Amino acid sequence: MIHSSQYLPTILPIYVDETISEIDRVQDLSSTTTLNRTKVEEVGRVGIVDWRKATPTISVTLRQLEYGQMEFWRKLANKASTVQQINWTDFKTSASDLCAYMTDDSGTFLGTLYYPGLRMASLALNIGSPDAMMERNFTLAGEDEYILENANKYVICKKYTIATGGLNKTVTISDPAPAADPDLSGQFLFKVVKVSGGTATLLTHGLDWSYDGAGTLQINGASSAGDSIKVYYSAGSYIGGLTPFSLNDIDASSLSAENVSIYLQSANYVYRLQSVAIDTTFNRFDVKEIGSMTTVARGVRDITNRITLGRILEAYTIEEILRGVAGQSYGKLNPRNFTSNFSLIIKIYAENTKDTFKLGYKFLDVAATSLDGGVTVSDYVRRGVVLEGEEAFVTTNEGSL
Repeated sequence: MIHSSQYLPTILPIYVDETISEIDRVQDLSSTTTLNRTKVEEVGRVGIVDWRKATPTISVTLRQLEYGQMEFWRKLANKASTVQQINWTDFKTSASDLCAYMTDDSGTFLGTLYYPGLRMASLALNIGSPDAMMERNFTLAGEDEYILENANKYVICKKYTIATGGLNKTVTISDPAPAADPDLSGQFLFKVVKVSGGTATLLTHGLDWSYDGAGTLQINGASSAGDSIKVYYSAGSYIGGLTPFSLNDIDASSLSAENVSIYLQSANYVYRLQSVAIDTTFNRFDVKEIGSMTTVARGVRDITNRITLGRILEAYTIEEILRGVAGQSYGKLNPRNFTSNFSLIIKIYAENTKDTFKLGYKFLDVAATSLDGGVTVSDYVRRGVVLEGEEAFVTTNEGSL
């Protein structure tokens, strides 16, 4: 059996000059594979004629404690390690591979679960109560799941640099050598990505690159000195002297509700909040074409942020902010007159004294879409508001919030 402590989650971003890294503070990682097979029957026959096989759909969900770092956000958005701000629109074209390296209770490495080409389908930020730890939740969509074992049991991502420019440059792949793909005769590599001038391109096998099965990868066409070549493949061993997963004992184990400050309209601190739930959906638009089973273009029609704030009713501060009369002792609050296009800001600090800023989320151009309230016997009145918008970003720069 495989215990969760020996189930090592990692991410391999595709369209950026970065390779593998562990995913920290994961609490739950699960997947659902739908094979999309259709039963074919016909009049005059008892039973099934055949099954039509369509492209599978993969949904991978990951729950992570908020720990005040941008690393996982950068990997998901395919951004460099120096980037300070990730916009939700950055997820329109980004893609990453997810891996789980698995060792059983006897210490034997079993293999790797490999989810290539995952794209953001939805994300959520949650603070369930004033005593809760803040959580991030992600749903990623893809089309393939590989169970890699035996001679193919390790997923490898290595980066090589083109030393001198020119045509049809070659790199030598070793440590470890790629294993042959048992499903595709003559194939050894999952994919090859070229990063030139800061732009990453997924290369096409047979057109942009070829591999001789003995360690030599040829990149066709022109290359420039300093171009990076990222190679993804499977092997029977891992890279010598390295491990795919490193324990993070430096960053916070988690950051809780008391480390968080919530603002409306940039400067209005929101008091008496009991819960914050933010759900973002990406209305993906993936295009296929007649004559092919592969997806030929990917995009996002629109992005929707839905923010739910729950509080104990003590004052109508939020409603005053929504009406645009905060601090004015205004006498009438009618939802018909609520303003729109304001912002909600979440600031996260390293400690509950809020001296050290770690990370911030900003949701722009939001508007109230519903209000609710209620009271039960022997309890206090509660009041909730739902806000919606499209634009948002996460940043390590407090000044941009």
